[in-house]
Amino acid sequence: MFPNKLTWLALGGFVLGTASALFAQDSGALIEALVRKGILSDQEAEEIRADLARDVAVNTPVMGVPGSKEVSKLSIGARLQAQFAGLSTDIDGTAADPASTNHFFLRRVYLVTKASFGSNWSMNITYDAAESLFDAAAITYKDGDYTLDFGLRKAPLGYEELTSSGSLKAIERSGVTRYFVEPNNGRRLGAAGYRIGVYGEGKVGNLVYGAAITNPERVATATDAGTAANNQQAFWGHAAYKGKTESGSYTFGGAVGFLPNQGGKTLGAGSDLTIYSLYGDVTAGNFQVAGEYLSADVERGASATQDSTPTGYWVQGSYKFTPKFEGVARFSSLDTDGRGVNIADGVRSAPSGATHDKLTEYFVGGNWYIKGNDLKFQAGYVYGESEDTVTGGVAGATSSGVRSQMQVNF
Repeated sequence: MFPNKLTWLALGGFVLGTASALFAQDSGALIEALVRKGILSDQEAEEIRADLARDVAVNTPVMGVPGSKEVSKLSIGARLQAQFAGLSTDIDGTAADPASTNHFFLRRVYLVTKASFGSNWSMNITYDAAESLFDAAAITYKDGDYTLDFGLRKAPLGYEELTSSGSLKAIERSGVTRYFVEPNNGRRLGAAGYRIGVYGEGKVGNLVYGAAITNPERVATATDAGTAANNQQAFWGHAAYKGKTESGSYTFGGAVGFLPNQGGKTLGAGSDLTIYSLYGDVTAGNFQVAGEYLSADVERGASATQDSTPTGYWVQGSYKFTPKFEGVARFSSLDTDGRGVNIADGVRSAPSGATHDKLTEYFVGGNWYIKGNDLKFQAGYVYGESEDTVTGGVAGATSSGVRSQMQVNF
């Protein structure tokens, strides 16, 4: 005896609803059989066929045709971030404040090409047209839990820096991260970020570890090979312990990097730089809290006769009120130990202020996950304050305003 119509419909709905794109191409016979048995009407069958066709169009990845017979898989991707910044800076003791920032701009325009050569070898080339620089250009060998990267990628230090720009909850990275990571300008350190070298990573149980040997210089161009005056290498190491709980997950780790000839107030004068990081990230249900402490030993970092030990930390909390709406708040604090920081060094897009010793930054905002991280809108209020002069100038400066961003990622 055949099952009743409700049973057939449930079975057919389960099979069709969980079918892959490959199975969907061959599902016509099943639909026809259900029509012949009277389980589905012709109209119902046509509606199912239309739904299946839409699912295949949405869920089937677009694959390029490889130009080499050795390439087993070729894929393309992109990320577009359109941002608006409305920020003003107020410098203490003067009415001649700088012009405010009030404009739209393209923050990132990523073009991604990935190719696989069987199960072990692959390549990733990611170009940011907004910055006219490569975000990654590396060849990867993977064997189980172990990987080796050869080429250009980010040094394995700075938890917020290594978080994908497409997953940042506070739109931009904190002032502390920017100070330690972004290019040296006599104040910022340029102590992590993009380097060319060899990177190795592995995993044993819940422990993730890695090391790298790179050029000491942070790359300024895609093919930057460093300078003949600094034929040395930088050394990196990191480890983290990751686990899961009933309602979430946790990560705790640390990293260190030694960069010869990258300290001082002026690069290339023979002063070394060492950077340290400790970080944690805990999720519990809809709540997440993450933070990092960064420190550096900078030879002759304050002056030609004085070293400096900048320190800083950031803490960020977020809560998902619904699967699509999330609130986020972040605080960061930096002490440059006499090296100095401009408020524009930490608060991206802020008009420049004077040079001070300390910087604090606050961010409060929200995220609308229209289609997860692939399509989302973010907005928030940012406030930054620099204080304690290191040059005998003005006593302090503040920057405040709004920032928003629309992102498409695939």
